[in-house]
Amino acid sequence: MPEVALEKALEQAAGMLRRAGSVVALTGAGVSVASGIPDFRSPGGLWERHDPMAVATAEALVRRPDRVWAFLHEVLGMVAAARPNPAHFALAQLEAAGRLAGIITQNIDGLHQAAGSRNVVEYHGGLGHFACMGCGRDHDPALAKGLAPEALPWHCEACGGVVRPDIVFFGEAIPLDALRKSGQLALAADVIVVVGTSGEVAPANCLPREVKARGGGVVVINLAESAFSGLADVSLYAPAQEVLPALAARVLS
Repeated sequence: MPEVALEKALEQAAGMLRRAGSVVALTGAGVSVASGIPDFRSPGGLWERHDPMAVATAEALVRRPDRVWAFLHEVLGMVAAARPNPAHFALAQLEAAGRLAGIITQNIDGLHQAAGSRNVVEYHGGLGHFACMGCGRDHDPALAKGLAPEALPWHCEACGGVVRPDIVFFGEAIPLDALRKSGQLALAADVIVVVGTSGEVAPANCLPREVKARGGGVVVINLAESAFSGLADVSLYAPAQEVLPALAARVLS
């Protein structure tokens, strides 16, 4: 995006956020790329090396827990090594200043919370909770990071069942609490800032459309055009770790 056009878009977006009574952010994988977590869907992403239907469904976890856990072990390693980047910190700064009501994230990496954001809705769950599929017993998430490949899949010490993270696999329903909280944020929002998501995954992709349908504004921050491009009042095609700090600085100045 040309520098002049980007500056103009930043000013327009900042004006929208300053005038809004309530702002919410919807974030996807693109916000965490600079932290070392690749976008699953982009070239070189995890879905080029793994078949999601073989490693990211509840059915696969029952039939081939070894294969699913090999994938989860790779993801856990990436998340453990990741740290929040300037995009995460900018959103936390906006929230702390009272300019952002909350974040609805499709990510499971916990980086928004690590950056200091407090009102975070993990739409697709997260890696902060693990439980046995057999007896339902909770398991310490810290233990998941130390599992050796030869110890996989993780089995429950109480019943021998397979332990799984509290994430939403393909084909599973979004947790009711996440639906309720995200719906409340979207209903109250005058502006939604959509960051680093292709807009291909439902039902999360309905949230910006709900805000727009009520007359709210949509700001899109992404490297390229997405399913939300035609919906956006302002589009900023640049890395989130560069755009969000610049946007926050303008809003808070």
